[in-house]
Amino acid sequence: MLKNKTVAFIGAGSMAEAMIAGIVNNGQLHPENVIATNHSNQEKRAALQAKYGIRTMQNSELPFDQIDFFILAMKPKDADAALESLQKHIQPHQVILSVLAGIPTSHIERFFEEGQQVIRVMPNTSAIAEESATAISSGAWTNEDNMKDAASLLRCIGSVYTIQEEQMDIFTGIAGSGPAYFYYLMESIEKAGAEGGFDAETVRAIAAQTMYGAAKMIMRQEDTPAELRKKITSPNGTTFAGLEALEHFGGGEAIYQAVKGAAARSEEISNQFSKKPQHV
Repeated sequence: MLKNKTVAFIGAGSMAEAMIAGIVNNGQLHPENVIATNHSNQEKRAALQAKYGIRTMQNSELPFDQIDFFILAMKPKDADAALESLQKHIQPHQVILSVLAGIPTSHIERFFEEGQQVIRVMPNTSAIAEESATAISSGAWTNEDNMKDAASLLRCIGSVYTIQEEQMDIFTGIAGSGPAYFYYLMESIEKAGAEGGFDAETVRAIAAQTMYGAAKMIMRQEDTPAELRKKITSPNGTTFAGLEALEHFGGGEAIYQAVKGAAARSEEISNQFSKKPQHV
């Protein structure tokens, strides 16, 4: 049961905080069972402890033998140094969850003895609202029970999808970076609404509800997005005019290229780490 598990976040940036907030607010883990480390920013550690009631400390102070899940949440550029500091302390029965964009499980496994359980995770920052779309994929030695426990833990912050690791780059382009695309869209809607006389708060609420309603319609799974669009697009009507403008200015292609661009960057990072030498 998750109630008896202890989780340690190695790194305390924005993604770690989003996940901590979701886990603590959900109530499946007691705050005392959540630990966050940050090697240099003591103020950030103190702020997380005050806000969420969790424990915070430096890596060297971790009670390693009490921890069930280690969640790697530092910046990818700091990953190797962090893994080197952890490699003598983490045992194969403990599970490493990595939220490091673009870093394959095989790279993390190189730092540890054979049998180390590693799970690659891609959440998004909607975790703070318990609405993340999160993917998980298994490393070479992760057992089914720990995959299930990881999925249960991550459902505290939203929906969880078990995928193959080779699908992780495109998932990153869709869901990992996805919230930013919608925020960018909202910025343009707010601008148009302001020019039409709405204050920012009102148009934001209207647009958010519209986006939320459209998402709910899609999640009913009765119609595809294309079918839903066609149902509400009358010839020469207002929606027709809006969609025509989107097509004229390359809206659809821009969204497609955004997803592909983010996925390509994830793949580039992954390839860089795949070429690094053995560490054990």
